[in-house]
Amino acid sequence: MTEKTNRSKPAPRGRTASSIGVGRNSASKRRGAAPKAASAAPKKGAPKHGSSRGPKKTGGPKGRGRAHAPTAKLHKRPPKRPTRGTPGAKQNADELGSPGSKNRVPAIKKGALRIIPVGGCEEVGRNMTIFEYEDDIVIIDMGLQFPEEDMPGIDLIIPNIGYLKGKEKNIRGVIFTHGHLDHIGAAPFLLDRLGYPAIVARDLTLALVKHKQEDYKKGSAKNLKVIRVGNLNEKIKLGKMKIGFFQVEHSIMDSMGVTIETPEATIIHPGDWTMERDTEGKTNLKYTELAKLPSPRILMLESLGSLNNNRHGTYEEMYKNLYAILAKAEGRTIIGTFSSQVERVKWVIYAAAKLGKKVALDGYSMKMNVEIAKKLGYIKEPKGIMIDIKEAHRYPDNQVVVICTGAQGEENAVLMRVVNKIHRHIELKKSDTVIFSSSVIPGNERSIQRLKDNIYRQCDHVLHGDIMDVHISGHSTRQDIVEMIDQTKPDYFIPVYGNHFFLKEAKTLAIEENDFNADNIIVPDNGSVIDATKKGLKVLKEKAPSEYVFVDGLGVTDMQHVVLRDRQVLAEDGMVVVIATIDTKTGRMIQNPDIISRGFVFLKDNKDLIEDLRDKVKKMIVASDPATWADTNQIRNDLRDKVGQFLFSKTEKRPMVLPVVIEV
Repeated sequence: MTEKTNRSKPAPRGRTASSIGVGRNSASKRRGAAPKAASAAPKKGAPKHGSSRGPKKTGGPKGRGRAHAPTAKLHKRPPKRPTRGTPGAKQNADELGSPGSKNRVPAIKKGALRIIPVGGCEEVGRNMTIFEYEDDIVIIDMGLQFPEEDMPGIDLIIPNIGYLKGKEKNIRGVIFTHGHLDHIGAAPFLLDRLGYPAIVARDLTLALVKHKQEDYKKGSAKNLKVIRVGNLNEKIKLGKMKIGFFQVEHSIMDSMGVTIETPEATIIHPGDWTMERDTEGKTNLKYTELAKLPSPRILMLESLGSLNNNRHGTYEEMYKNLYAILAKAEGRTIIGTFSSQVERVKWVIYAAAKLGKKVALDGYSMKMNVEIAKKLGYIKEPKGIMIDIKEAHRYPDNQVVVICTGAQGEENAVLMRVVNKIHRHIELKKSDTVIFSSSVIPGNERSIQRLKDNIYRQCDHVLHGDIMDVHISGHSTRQDIVEMIDQTKPDYFIPVYGNHFFLKEAKTLAIEENDFNADNIIVPDNGSVIDATKKGLKVLKEKAPSEYVFVDGLGVTDMQHVVLRDRQVLAEDGMVVVIATIDTKTGRMIQNPDIISRGFVFLKDNKDLIEDLRDKVKKMIVASDPATWADTNQIRNDLRDKVGQFLFSKTEKRPMVLPVVIEV
């Protein structure tokens, strides 16, 4: 099967910035038994600050200007040195992806099951897959992705639902496989826009979605239409699709896998999963029953473990290690973990109670998740064991256990605030023991390394997975992937939920270890459109919208990449504002041009540069004869271009240049 790997081309490296006039902004310029996947797949490769003013002081803009230029399409992220774009459309909380694209996806043909992963196939997070059969649509997961280091000011990234515009009434349900944010985090934003279709999940997941929805918009949780999965053996109908469930092992309670049966094909989707093993390597669960589902079976398998050749530690080993650390700790024990690790938090609470210690929880999500688990009866805390973090200093250090968030190096999470000495109640001591009871999420390596460095400077006892088993991953290994394919015996294999290289490694693994027919494996991109019938799978050349949709403060829009590019330029080379004040009657300059700089050069050390720039601007304006101007657009454009060239020739920097012409 030829995979679809074409991507949007990055925007050019040019540095255009717009001009600003008073009162207006001017835009600038090998299972052989199954039939083979259809060969109609697309071919590879298709696509310190200061300011300097003149002798006379007059009013100029006190704030920062914003550049505007033609919009450039963003696929994964803005290029390193991007072209600025114009916002084009105002940020709008209802804009969550446009259905229009260069290649509009054709309507689904009768008798086909359409599969569209709109997120989660080129990154870790933002997981969401659309399944469409005739007039019925079912969605699995609505996850978010956290912004990367080159996305200043962006809060979250969520899936693009442009393909669903106009099809909202066809959505029969949204199934959530488990309660991690990369699977439920976008639900509050998307459910509202899609008209609140029914949501399907187990108890803890439903409770977490409801809480997220209420946090997003007070009173909105009452709009949720809930289908509770109380028994994994039950079946439900969502339109013409028959939905089944099966047990999976993952690092949060109430995880489940999903099957979707249609007359044309059957989907097997475990969500996030692993195979827990005992000390002898034997698994607790078998998936052989899934091999009895109707053919053709399509296994969509989360493949983050495709590079992991190590054996998981066992929970028995992990809990034994944690208990020994708690028992021997000379000072406080501070455990950083995911707030969703409810079962592990529960175990630590019980172990601390057995050792006569007190437990303090810190972090909003940690407290919230534990409270939800208590209401569901998943945690029954021993009397007197829990204390408020404010009261921790009242107890001997060796009797205090703190369970908190922030093990991924998040800037404002508890562990980072403790390390930066800005936490109100906890300050690290040499005698403290800090435990990282979490795995490293791909992309967070640098943040976690900096966090560890700072903790090691302040504390003598730091433990993490590189030293001993203090965390068990909720994701598979290579061996697990091989066994899952062997047990479920799919006719087709679609690796999902991970960066492209994870998916390609899963494909290679299936071919080499399972003798799987390479023609029956599809490695999708975000937005790939796969139509499944009894005759095979076909990857359409057209792609569904899958560009990033950013959450920035209260704004939610797929146009935010334009603003993001400006922020990146400002962060790299700063900005220069050139202000010229012209007498409209005489055409003369009222004063020397004002120069304002932010983040470009330190003006006190570059007086000659600023004076040369002021002189150049003055000569340009005089030569242009302001009395003959029809409007100020041309001179502003000329100033922008010439000033940009001049500054680059002198400094080899490309600041954002904002010419301002004031006519009085």
